[in-house]
Amino acid sequence: MSKAATVKEAVKETLVGSKEPEKFSAQTRARFNRHAVKDPETGELYLGPEQFIDAIAPPHEDYHKIKREQYSILFHVADRTNKGRLSLADYGYFENLLSKPDAEYEIAFRLFDVERLGTVKYEDFRRLYELNKGPDSIPFDWDCEWAKLYIGSKSNRHSLNYQQFSQMLRGLQGERVRQAFQRFDTDGDGFIEPEEFATIIQQTARHKLSDHLLENLHTLCNISQGSKVSYANVRAFLNMINEMDLVELIVRRACSNSKDGRITRTEFLNQAAKITRFSLFTPMEADILFHFASLDEPSGRLGLKDFTKVLDAAWRRRDEEDDGRVVPEARSTGQNVLAQTMESAYNFALGSLAGAFGAFMVYPIDLVKTRMQNQRGADPGQRLYKNSIDCFKKVVRNEGFRGLYSGVLPQLVGVAPEKAIKLTVNDLVRGWFTDKQGKIHWGAEVLAGGAAGGCQVVFTNPLEIVKIRLQVQGEVAKSVEGAPKRSAMWIVRNLGLVGLYKGASACLLRDVPFSAIYFPTYSHLKRDVFGESSTKKLGVLQLLTAGAIAGMPAAYLTTPCDVIKTRLQVEARKGDTTYTGLRHAAKTIWKEEGFRAFFKGGPARIFRSSPQFGFTLAAYELLQSVLPFPGKQSEAKVAAGVAEAMSNLKEKAVDSPFYRSRNALKILLDLDEHFGRTPLGPNSRGWKSLPGWMNAKTA
Repeated sequence: MSKAATVKEAVKETLVGSKEPEKFSAQTRARFNRHAVKDPETGELYLGPEQFIDAIAPPHEDYHKIKREQYSILFHVADRTNKGRLSLADYGYFENLLSKPDAEYEIAFRLFDVERLGTVKYEDFRRLYELNKGPDSIPFDWDCEWAKLYIGSKSNRHSLNYQQFSQMLRGLQGERVRQAFQRFDTDGDGFIEPEEFATIIQQTARHKLSDHLLENLHTLCNISQGSKVSYANVRAFLNMINEMDLVELIVRRACSNSKDGRITRTEFLNQAAKITRFSLFTPMEADILFHFASLDEPSGRLGLKDFTKVLDAAWRRRDEEDDGRVVPEARSTGQNVLAQTMESAYNFALGSLAGAFGAFMVYPIDLVKTRMQNQRGADPGQRLYKNSIDCFKKVVRNEGFRGLYSGVLPQLVGVAPEKAIKLTVNDLVRGWFTDKQGKIHWGAEVLAGGAAGGCQVVFTNPLEIVKIRLQVQGEVAKSVEGAPKRSAMWIVRNLGLVGLYKGASACLLRDVPFSAIYFPTYSHLKRDVFGESSTKKLGVLQLLTAGAIAGMPAAYLTTPCDVIKTRLQVEARKGDTTYTGLRHAAKTIWKEEGFRAFFKGGPARIFRSSPQFGFTLAAYELLQSVLPFPGKQSEAKVAAGVAEAMSNLKEKAVDSPFYRSRNALKILLDLDEHFGRTPLGPNSRGWKSLPGWMNAKTA
């Protein structure tokens, strides 16, 4: 720019003044520019009613019971000058309004402040209400005593400022319900029919309720002995709805403190007394909550899944369609097969990592157990080791610390698929026998565990025979001069495919009952002792403890089968009896060493198997939570409460004005469910241009 032009601009600014461009956030500008259209004459960008709805109510959002076109009513608030179109400044003003802490009430106030003077006149409020109410709406008496307390008597009306208007708006729904009840109570006995109650609630609070509540409103009469609904029932129902966030907080706390994640009516009221300073919920309100939550599963104890149907307005049954759209999205058969295959591979990988970790942590105990079981002879003087502790000491002394990990590599290589198969098969079979309520018969639990143990033998047996021969190699080297040290590959080649499955029958006899005992015990310990539920996740220490305790009976009771398997798989030394099979081994051990020989290494087996499976299952469940399967749906849960919801939606709320706009509409719909359905024309000039305005004005 030349000096002359600069001087000219400076003089112009001095004489006529200047205007700084209004500052808006990048998100506000981006939203406006994305939806704005250009005026063909002036080239100016603007938002009409349709573009405004697109900007504040994106088509992909969930509108629950609110019609998307009803967002057009907010256009009147943004259109400050009644031009019928919004500039960037107008839209920026509206988004700034949405960011205020009391935006919902301020938007309602500005909507009814027709003259933009900071007060709402009774005449304007009444006209707009009449203009927007539905044709079948229950009439409202504006000359009632309640209305007079806020706006004055018919001969002495007064305007309302923002604070007065907001307080009146908060109580208006309750007065509408009271008047509607009196209208239906024609004989004045204080009772109405269930269908009449449903009509009242659908006209005054439909936008706040779940589908489950709306479908079952007529059942409210079932909480009492009669077949009608009293006014006390109606008030209790409304109080419960209006305190839904507090109800949710109480339910969450009570369920988390319950061992099985379920609560009774008494537990709900006890928790309410602890959380609230005063006894906020009456017995009838608690009855109503539990009545609607237990309709699908009548029982005295309810869990979060039951309360979800009452608390979450977005709740719907999965097998139902919503406005012709199936929720969730249907998949083809090929997609289902691929998804199941991918999830099985994911579980297999996690099981492999968890199994390797568990095996490594307890491998020294496993080595001691094997050497103790391989000791033959009834005479203590013939034994190399006195007990497990003596065995441990001698291994460290004679072979060093590394001797405790002899044969660990094939163990880690083999235990990964072995444990993965066991965990995956157990989960799969349990899933087949688990009903929709998440319950499974104990017999099915035993069957699932047994099936898991049987399937793993294909990996277990080759692993065990190679591992065992490597584990006893160290003691053979010390007792036999010049004994060669064999590698895992040499043992595999020497045994061949058939030799690798030597002792498989004993292995099967050990692994099937072990898993059949272990998995059901572990599951019941988590649920019944440590209180795991849909609302309570166990910590690593609790998972380890449950896994270790479950492994004790499983390990000790299957020790005889493990002793026989070990004897069959170890290469017989010179002078030792060679076993020809499972039955021969059992008879020979009984005859030569007695009954106690079947429990050799039993304590070591407990100390190995218990922590190993504890480490494995704890690692498996921890990995599942840390590395969830991509796209896997989480369990049904209650929608987040106020604080939690704001935390979850924080990022989205910054980027979109949708959430506060929806809350503002919920308050306006308390006036009438049809509010905002009066269409706006393309050249709208505010409220006064709407069809019927003059008729409403003179009504």
